Amino acid sequence: MTVVASYLYRAGKRAEEVPLVTTPVDARESEFIWIGVTDPTADEMANLQAMFGLHPLAVEDALNGMQVPKVDIYGNQLFVVIKTAHLEGEKIAYGETCIFVGKHHLISVRHGSARSHQELRRQLEQSPQLLEHGPDYVLHGIIDFVVDGYLPMVETLEDKILELEKHVLMSFLQPEQIRRVFRMRRHVIRFQRVLGPMGEVVGKLSHLDLPCIDDNAKPFFKDVHDHIKRVEGLVSGLREIMTSVFEASNLLEQQRQGTITRQLAAWAAILAVPTAIAGIYGMNFENMPELGTRYGYFAVLGVIVTLCAILYWRFRKSGWL
Repeated sequence: MTVVASYLYRAGKRAEEVPLVTTPVDARESEFIWIGVTDPTADEMANLQAMFGLHPLAVEDALNGMQVPKVDIYGNQLFVVIKTAHLEGEKIAYGETCIFVGKHHLISVRHGSARSHQELRRQLEQSPQLLEHGPDYVLHGIIDFVVDGYLPMVETLEDKILELEKHVLMSFLQPEQIRRVFRMRRHVIRFQRVLGPMGEVVGKLSHLDLPCIDDNAKPFFKDVHDHIKRVEGLVSGLREIMTSVFEASNLLEQQRQGTITRQLAAWAAILAVPTAIAGIYGMNFENMPELGTRYGYFAVLGVIVTLCAILYWRFRKSGWL
């Protein structure tokens, strides 16, 4: 386990470092402890459980690292699971942050998250008037920090899709580009499945009467819920853009095939004239008066050229050639 930070805050200001021990730890009314860890072992989580009386089921879920976003109530404590997301190339990779919230403590357990909470901790410590309200404001800060990380990721994907859409208008998609769009579409659909439970989590924190969540903190969670709704709207628009890329590609392909079909049909009709005339004169009948005409050969060639020219002009005028 990497202990990122373990501090006691008094009146909204960092007071002292808190060592991890195996005995219960108490804090006074104006104090709370904020501990941040990454990828803890079972023994290390057992120490935290002993220090703050964490529920065994919550500890088991925090060790698992494969939970869906949720809010669980264990007595006078909350256990919150949220999903982090970041881009690895064009793939959306996920992490998980489990948060234990008590009246005088908050423990964040991160699995696979690409963004550290050090920057968030510094930002919150610069506003002691908010930090002195306790762990519920820190909980809001962590969730808001995670949700704010969604927006740049979605905007980056949107730029990539718009680039492909622009390419479609100039040329046809290659097989690898089509596979690329399908891959991004799968990642976006999976991300939508994460946003739904995340919205439910923040909705519960902003509307339900929960332990460790003060009524004055609920408007802050409602603001985070609005951010999630905004991201959901962008993701829905992103899926529509992907659908339009496929539709535009299919329409352009159909138009190209139609153009080629018309061109082939026009040339087939033009070539049918000399083929038909040559076929008639290729029949070996004796009673064919045209065969005895002195200028019959040149007359037939003139008729063929004239008819072909007329057909070419008509097809050209109608846009088939």
